[in-house]
Amino acid sequence: MRFMIIRKADAETEAGAKASEALIEAMARYNEEMINAGVMLGGDGLHPSSKGARIRFDNGKPIITDGPFTEAKEMIAGYTLIQVASREEALEWVKRWPTLDGHGNVELELRQVYELSELGEGEGIEHHARLREQLAAR
Repeated sequence: MRFMIIRKADAETEAGAKASEALIEAMARYNEEMINAGVMLGGDGLHPSSKGARIRFDNGKPIITDGPFTEAKEMIAGYTLIQVASREEALEWVKRWPTLDGHGNVELELRQVYELSELGEGEGIEHHARLREQLAAR
């Protein structure tokens, strides 16, 4: 089972504040633990919304709005993708998130990633499976 750990944005991340060396090292140790356990698939921090854009489609036409955005609680500052045996195992990894992040006041969200097998069968699913194979070969 794959899960995404979503690090919610806050005032500091939206201000583009650089992480302290202590936090960077704590996150590196956390990531190293997950890599050594064979559960981490990827993850990165994201620039603040002031450098981003929102794209909304209205009757198929894209409408682009440049950041920043006012609702920080709806935005993400980073993510980690893990593969574990269960939701409970994913939660155990989330509980170990470095407490230095957000000065001990960080909000994370855990979401399970759909597997192709959950979406049924058909040419579209087979096409996606071939694309995943291409990505894995890179």
